[in-house]
Amino acid sequence: MWGRNVYDSISKFLQFQLTVNIVAVIVAFTGACITQDSPLKAVQMLWVNLIMDTFASLALATEPPTEALLLRKPYGRNKPLISRTMMKNILGHAVYQLTLIFTLLFVGEELSPARCSAHTRL
Repeated sequence: MWGRNVYDSISKFLQFQLTVNIVAVIVAFTGACITQDSPLKAVQMLWVNLIMDTFASLALATEPPTEALLLRKPYGRNKPLISRTMMKNILGHAVYQLTLIFTLLFVGEELSPARCSAHTRL
C-alpha cells in the first residue's frame, strides 16, 4: 500500500514539476525573443522553482495511503514513469497556462480597468 502511494506521489510530483518548468522555460525564451528582455529574471525563476518544489513536495509527501490503492492492479516493471495520459495532462495544462500568461503579458495593459476607464474619459 505504501509503495503504491509513493509511486503515485512521485508521478503527481513529476507531472506538476514538468508542467511548471515547461511553462517557465517557454515564457522566458519566447518573452526574451519577442520583447528583447526576459519577463522572468534569473532570481524570479529560482523563486518559482523553490516555491513550486517546496509546496508540491509537502503536499504529496503528506498524502496518506488508502485501502483503494490495493484494489487496482500493480504497475509493471516496464511501464514508463510518464504515461500517455500524464503527457496529455502536462501539455494541456501548459497550453492553458501559456495562453493566460501571454495574454496578460502582451495585451494585459489593454485589458486593465484603469486603462479602459482612461480611454472612456477622453
